[in-house]
Amino acid sequence: MSALTIGGIVFVFLSLAISMGMMLSLRLPHHHLGADSKDTIKLATAVVGTLSALALGFLIASAKTTFDVAEAELRTSVAQVVLLDRVMAHYGAETAGARQALAQLVEARLQQSGQGGGEIATAGIEPVQDELRSLIPEVEAKRLLQSRALEVSGKIAEAHWLLVEQEGEEPPWAFLAILVFWLALLFFTFGLLSPRNTTVVSILLVCALSVAGAVFLIIDMAHPYLGFIRVSDAPLRMALENLGRT
Repeated sequence: MSALTIGGIVFVFLSLAISMGMMLSLRLPHHHLGADSKDTIKLATAVVGTLSALALGFLIASAKTTFDVAEAELRTSVAQVVLLDRVMAHYGAETAGARQALAQLVEARLQQSGQGGGEIATAGIEPVQDELRSLIPEVEAKRLLQSRALEVSGKIAEAHWLLVEQEGEEPPWAFLAILVFWLALLFFTFGLLSPRNTTVVSILLVCALSVAGAVFLIIDMAHPYLGFIRVSDAPLRMALENLGRT
């Protein structure tokens, strides 16, 4: 289920909570919504409101951290790709095939970036590593360059698997479910205690939309290579421009 769909479901759920609160206020005896009753309800919901705000802040911060880490790791991987290309260029003409395969790898990743995924794929880097291992250095300098190239390509592969592991992590659905329940309780209370006029209803719906937008951000940013908010592919394009230079 996409982040946009989940955000839409949350908005509908909160809107229903507002409607239920307003309908219930019409059926309750008048003394149930007197001044003392309203004060007690406000005190009780203040606790839930504080918990909800803390939980929302924590989840948004966690999703933003995940997004920033993925962006930094992509930039690091791209820098290592360019470094690998330069090391192979210094080795000599024997690495021409490996350098071409590396450029094709980055180009393929650019084509796939709109379909999810921006990291440098291990499936592409392994043939490059195989070609590097097959080299037979003639002098000590080339042997050092071969070792360095294998080291850098290994870091690229390692970064890929770290990203795969992170992408496999699911959002904290239980935490989100409890959070949505708290928010629904708050908006139910808003509907229960609020006057029934167009201005109030409009403001409550805008607030519900804002909260649903926060849930959308949490889900969407937790998957940096998918959805509407994704890691930019600008580093990959820049790397492709620099690959293959002598």
